[in-house]
Amino acid sequence: MTTASAAAAGTPAEPGRPTALGGMVELDEATLVARARNRDPAAFEMLVRRYQRRIYALCLRMLNGASGEAEDVAQEVFLTAWRRLPEIQHDAAFGSWLYRTATNKCLTIIQRRKPVDELDEHHPPTETGADGDPARAVHNSQAMKALTLALAQLPPPQRACWLLREVHGRSYQEIADLVGTTPTAVRGRIARARAELAEVMKPWR
Repeated sequence: MTTASAAAAGTPAEPGRPTALGGMVELDEATLVARARNRDPAAFEMLVRRYQRRIYALCLRMLNGASGEAEDVAQEVFLTAWRRLPEIQHDAAFGSWLYRTATNKCLTIIQRRKPVDELDEHHPPTETGADGDPARAVHNSQAMKALTLALAQLPPPQRACWLLREVHGRSYQEIADLVGTTPTAVRGRIARARAELAEVMKPWR
């Protein structure tokens, strides 16, 4: 997020402004976290670049396509990360910390909402599968819309587990740690989510 990066650097965000990131591209995450903890804004900006799309995508799906809220949550996650870096004990745990914080913030927002919110039709989730074939593009678009609607109907904890596993590739143990439950419970939630989504998506196979 440009706002988070600017906050870390202590300067306003300027699109196109050269940054001191060139030498950091190859650094591993633990090294970047250690440098960021020592208040190196370039190291933190590199961490933001590595995770911002994944965290935003998670928030977008968790919040049923509400792009404005997803952007706000993602920015808040990174701003909080900058403030709380000294509290993260293990440098390699930074990614898990981001996922856990984003998931919890989204679940809090969902709990405050009405039972069913409308999708943000003006800013639908990113479509995939475009390969130049108009018919296939329409099919994929409709399938993605159906999947988004089906995801929105899942209970929020179930939706979080499914997204973290199927979209973000997190392990069962990690998801359990992120959402505060057991791996067995996570497996159960994901199994139920898969069954419900498979039923909804039958027409699109």
